[in-house]
Amino acid sequence: MKNIDHILISPDKTIRDAMDSINHNLKGIVLVVDDSRHLLGTITDGNIRRAILAGTPLETPIRKLLGVDPDYPRPVVARAGADRLDILGLMRQHKVRQLPLLDEEDRVVDLATLDDLLPESLSPMMAVVMAGGFGTRLRPLTENLPKPMLPVGGRPLMEHIIEGLREAGITQINVTTHYKSEVITDHFGDGRNFGVDIEYVTEDRPLGTAGALGLLKVPEQPFLVINGDILTRVDFKAMLAFHQEHDAALTVGVRQYDFKVPYGVVEAEGVEVRRITEKPVLNFFVNAGIYLLDPGTHRFIPNGQRLDMTELIDILLANGRRVVSFPICEYWLDVGQPDDYAQAQVDVNDKRD
Repeated sequence: MKNIDHILISPDKTIRDAMDSINHNLKGIVLVVDDSRHLLGTITDGNIRRAILAGTPLETPIRKLLGVDPDYPRPVVARAGADRLDILGLMRQHKVRQLPLLDEEDRVVDLATLDDLLPESLSPMMAVVMAGGFGTRLRPLTENLPKPMLPVGGRPLMEHIIEGLREAGITQINVTTHYKSEVITDHFGDGRNFGVDIEYVTEDRPLGTAGALGLLKVPEQPFLVINGDILTRVDFKAMLAFHQEHDAALTVGVRQYDFKVPYGVVEAEGVEVRRITEKPVLNFFVNAGIYLLDPGTHRFIPNGQRLDMTELIDILLANGRRVVSFPICEYWLDVGQPDDYAQAQVDVNDKRD
């Protein structure tokens, strides 16, 4: 029997365990099985991220997630040895990207994935790196260097971003520049030495976090937008699959942020005290500075006018376009303040980036 242990998991394992397995097996799924390898259910990358958005703790046993998808209370499967076209037909019919293959005794023996059967199944994707900011909060470090060029682990921060994009198969990259743009263009050139193709869009004046996108040629494919001060190992392919699965116009990468109130919080109705909670921890999802946009969103961005991404989102929502959030559970750090920059150096040395 084929060794598929890397995609199998026990129902008693946690969501965190499933997340770690998916990060290592690179299949976007784990198959939940009993001791005899009989299939109990499937947990996809999207299942996990939706659970996170719903506030489900990562230590929750994954058996609690089984059967909660109203469309597929039971996993879609095929028999081992099934014809390739039949498998593709099932995937298209049920809009799934992975299909467990079972033997005659209903034991898992393999996994068919759309990526393996049709390597170009995900739409091609380009990226925009926003590298025009002044880096005011990091002065004096940014007096002579734009923030994306600050050294992290002995090389510019933006090199880490470019490397992550290239590893995800994204080689068409636009870089928006303004402050000390020549430092960036002199270092990266056309991108050939970094395994990518780079074009530059120079802002004569700052146009906000979305305004510079109006200077781009109208894209023909989904495009990823990432701030030039982000250090992350987010799975960009998973983000694209999530974006397409939810038929979104724009997907916002979000990060969970916990804030501990240092005092007892009093809940009252008028003068009547109803409850006191001692030093509660409040949970929020914050903007992670990573976005995925459909080509159709470009027409909502005015050419040459200042526009922030938050304003673009408001415009899309007002026009009935769907905007969804994609929780980032991989490593992520916004290198915006001196303490963050110091942490980035530690993380790179620890191989966490």
